[in-house]
Amino acid sequence: MAKNLVIVESPAKAKTIEKILGKDFEVRSCFGHIRDLEKDDMGIDIENNFKPKYVIPEDKEKVVKELKKLAKDTDEVWLATDEDREGEAISWHLCEVLNLDPLTTKRIVFHEITKPAIENAVQHPRKLDMDRVNAQQARRILDRIVGFEISPVLWRKMSMRNSLSAGRVQSVAVRLIVEREREINHFQSVSTFKVEAYFTGKDINGKSISFKADGPGKFKTAEDAEKFLQQCVAAAYTVKDIQVKPGKKSPAAPFTTSTLQQEASRKLGYSVSKTMLLAQKLYESGNITYMRTDSVNLSDTAIGEIEKAIKSSFGDKYHQHRKFKNKNESAQEAHEAIRPTYMENTTVDDSDTRKLYELIWKRTIASQMADAELEKTIAKIDISTNHEELTASGEVLKFDGFLKVYMESHDDEEEQEDEQEGSLPPLAVKQSLDLKEMKATERFSRPAPRYTEASLVKKLEELGIGRPSTYAPTITTIQKRNYVEKREKEGIKRDYRIMVLKADKISKQTESENTGAEKSKLFPTDLGMIVTDFLNQYFNNVMDYGFTAKIEEEFDEIASGKKVWNNMISEFYFPFHKDVENTLENAERVKGERPLGTDAASGKPIVARMGRYGPMIQIGSVEDEEKPRFAKLKATQSIETITMDEAMELFKLPRNLGQFEDSDVVVNIGRFGPYAQHDKKFYSLKKEMDPYTVELDEVAPLIAEKRTAKDERTIKIFEKEKIQILKGPYGPYIKQGLKNFKIPKEKIDTAADLTVEEAKAIIEEAKANPPKKKAPPRKKKAE
Repeated sequence: MAKNLVIVESPAKAKTIEKILGKDFEVRSCFGHIRDLEKDDMGIDIENNFKPKYVIPEDKEKVVKELKKLAKDTDEVWLATDEDREGEAISWHLCEVLNLDPLTTKRIVFHEITKPAIENAVQHPRKLDMDRVNAQQARRILDRIVGFEISPVLWRKMSMRNSLSAGRVQSVAVRLIVEREREINHFQSVSTFKVEAYFTGKDINGKSISFKADGPGKFKTAEDAEKFLQQCVAAAYTVKDIQVKPGKKSPAAPFTTSTLQQEASRKLGYSVSKTMLLAQKLYESGNITYMRTDSVNLSDTAIGEIEKAIKSSFGDKYHQHRKFKNKNESAQEAHEAIRPTYMENTTVDDSDTRKLYELIWKRTIASQMADAELEKTIAKIDISTNHEELTASGEVLKFDGFLKVYMESHDDEEEQEDEQEGSLPPLAVKQSLDLKEMKATERFSRPAPRYTEASLVKKLEELGIGRPSTYAPTITTIQKRNYVEKREKEGIKRDYRIMVLKADKISKQTESENTGAEKSKLFPTDLGMIVTDFLNQYFNNVMDYGFTAKIEEEFDEIASGKKVWNNMISEFYFPFHKDVENTLENAERVKGERPLGTDAASGKPIVARMGRYGPMIQIGSVEDEEKPRFAKLKATQSIETITMDEAMELFKLPRNLGQFEDSDVVVNIGRFGPYAQHDKKFYSLKKEMDPYTVELDEVAPLIAEKRTAKDERTIKIFEKEKIQILKGPYGPYIKQGLKNFKIPKEKIDTAADLTVEEAKAIIEEAKANPPKKKAPPRKKKAE
């Protein structure tokens, strides 16, 4: 038995550290948290100063048992969980469960898993920081209170479903997405005309090149734009003034958790949770520093290594020593930004994490590189006929500096477009220019874009909501709860007008563009909108951005020992609990419906509303003698925006497409999506098949294909008993109705010879002795 037991959070980290520490140390993993709040009765003793009631979850009992045995038989226990509040809390829970004294147990932290960092940590252990533990405990307890108290209110007041829940940070994140969606829905696009003139000139080699000059602002109407073009007929164009301004671009700071998530989304297309998963892997294998941080600081050692790497790869002139400072004064527990542990490693062997590692390496090295030097030329061009001015601008890169390695991306397409400058030929004051053509193009104003995962993280960070460890779980949770969905939106065609002045004649034309297409954007569901409205109405404090940010600041105060955690919880709880009681007593039930009008044929009311399985249209009411008619909304439709015509279109289903092999083919939408029914059998439609427009010649081949595939799978059918013996990927099995049953090993080879009695016996035996399944961990309620 080793003299020292070191406990870390993950097995991968344990493996890496054990190699560094040697034979006197045994490194074991506790696999994350080993205790959590009880599920029953909130797990908090409200009357006893909010004392938490912790239990060891079933799936951690074995781990705890092993750690207890190891701790008992070892000379010294070292707690080496992560350096943030969450890690500090895990160390405290280990003390509690393993009967270790928090005042004497050695706690070690490190920002990177390297030999010097680990050895330095072992030489300088510290005590457990109970202020950090209390900050984590306060967050956990407050979030449990919010979830457990609001969720039952939602169940009582909303008739949609009983799985509704709320969470302190998650509900605020959904509110941001809902508000942006409504902003977009209410946005009225305005058209203006932008004038651009195209000239030709000679470059330094005497070669003719084209360049563009912008007109004097935007014109509000087509008439104003045309009038301006008329004034330019037969005009002479002369360079009136030239300004050459030196400029520079500076590199971005090294990565924090938030900026890494944003850039990995823009540059690599990764979701926030994927980025964190890969970053965790890189950290645990010793390739990068700790990946949950909101600091942009780099250690002096790292800066020295980066300088060496820049000078050896690019030369001295590419290096520029920089110290970045945090805008956020309360950047918690973070000693450094995210950076490679060894700058000489420009890549990693692991194919899964390679792209993310290279992104981190480039951003880190660019942060210590020289500014890019630019020369911006702005030429003012006079129009002889109206003495208005055109402006041509161009940019020349004199020295690439950090751009040799890395350029930061933007979420805003317009911001990126604005940054792209063309080049200009050499120009001189009083020089005459030849106009090729002048265009006045109609352009439409655009609403703010929907959030991506990355831009939502950016917004939450700007508002001070959440901390590095909360962004990924928050975004995952709101999607799992079906309050928000990540999806694409197809663009629509839109016509725009162009007027062209060429050879002193004005021509007009209309062209079309695809507009409004969006990829991987966050859309609120109807359920998300209804829940947000309810919470805004009755729990405006919890939903208030400023209030939520203030709570985060209070957690920071607890972590720095300036505030007592139970006092902070008490200040929040009692006014909040009053709101809960008041809402339960006085709030009306939420129907989540929107009247659309009256059905012309029956005179019955038509409403868009939430049903048990999602948003739908209902004609008639339950009080009528005749049952109401229902139709499910399409994935791209919403209760808030659907029109009467679009709603009535949904009642065109079921559609009879005609006959195939003497039987009708009927398409419809069921619980599991669009399907075709033929000869009493059902076939799921392909994703690209729209049940409202699909035709028989598309569906018939699908039926034949699926039937053939089914025939190939079928070994034997007992029609009367509705029992089938089928081929599966792991061998033959029995199917009765919707349930599958395993065929015993000794009968697999003779599955084709099974009689109906033998098949029934196998089914009965399986029902009587179902396979023992390990109970999945119970879902956390509304945190």
